[in-house]
Amino acid sequence: MGKSKLLNYSSLTPFIIQIEHLTKDYGYHRGVFDVSFNVEKGEIYGFLGPNGAGKTTVIRHIMGFSRPQKGHTFVNGLNSWKNASEIQKNLGYLPGEIAMPASLTGTEFIKMMAELRGMKDMTHTNYLIEKFELDPSGKLNRMPLGIKRKLAIVVAFMNDPDVLVLDEPTSGLDPIMQNIFIELIKEEREKGKTILMASHIFHEVDATCDKVSIIKDGRLISTFDPDQLRSNTSKTFKFEFNIKEQFERFCRDVKSQRTLEVKALKCDKCQAVISVADADINSFINFIADYDLKFFSEIKFTLEDYFMKFYGRSTNDEAGAE
Repeated sequence: MGKSKLLNYSSLTPFIIQIEHLTKDYGYHRGVFDVSFNVEKGEIYGFLGPNGAGKTTVIRHIMGFSRPQKGHTFVNGLNSWKNASEIQKNLGYLPGEIAMPASLTGTEFIKMMAELRGMKDMTHTNYLIEKFELDPSGKLNRMPLGIKRKLAIVVAFMNDPDVLVLDEPTSGLDPIMQNIFIELIKEEREKGKTILMASHIFHEVDATCDKVSIIKDGRLISTFDPDQLRSNTSKTFKFEFNIKEQFERFCRDVKSQRTLEVKALKCDKCQAVISVADADINSFINFIADYDLKFFSEIKFTLEDYFMKFYGRSTNDEAGAE
């Protein structure tokens, strides 16, 4: 009867992964506290935060490795703690810290995992090995971290699972391999896969994710659509004056411009950073055209800028601003 209830629950929800009021308190303000979010079918969900923010703790509960003190986690309607083995049959998992049998070679490890999963067709596995330029023949105990990470990616994706949970997937990879990984995630999206990706690398989250949650000190502090972030209704500009007198006049005149927000003024470099709403761009251009400028450029608002607002600073802040 309990199993039937779970299956009915799964059929009623569009969510593949559900975290409901998850709490695990390790003491000394460590752990996760009342965390709730959902990942829809076919969605790439970014879970963004620095090391120690609580990302791995949430993932360990999704995988059924840890029992919640409060709340629940579900995958395909199945309770993660009670049904871990059933869930993991069609779930690809990439841990943040890689532990593999030291006595095996990479080739032997791939073969062992294929046998455990009952895999006969290795076409997709070979495709992944070639894509990541992986030579798995070496002993695992002598493999560099970057090679182990590529091997872990191959093993997580090799059986073509419908759901993937990835913890810091590109940690230890060089920029070329990071871009290849991003290509792989986009391929998986085209197949309709559901992916939760915990990361602190802004580029890979911004390039792949349909939705993002930011976690800080074990609590979710923002959930948003990156496309909405990119379509920000204001612009930020940085410019430098050729003549100090021009800069000083600007500092006086800008106070009367109510549509402009002064983000920074650097007297030593005669530079200014101004934020203006899209609707007021033309009046701003007319205002600034009266000055002799050395350069003028837009500062793009990025995912990193948004993230840093919650962590006490902005990547666009000018040191020494007055």
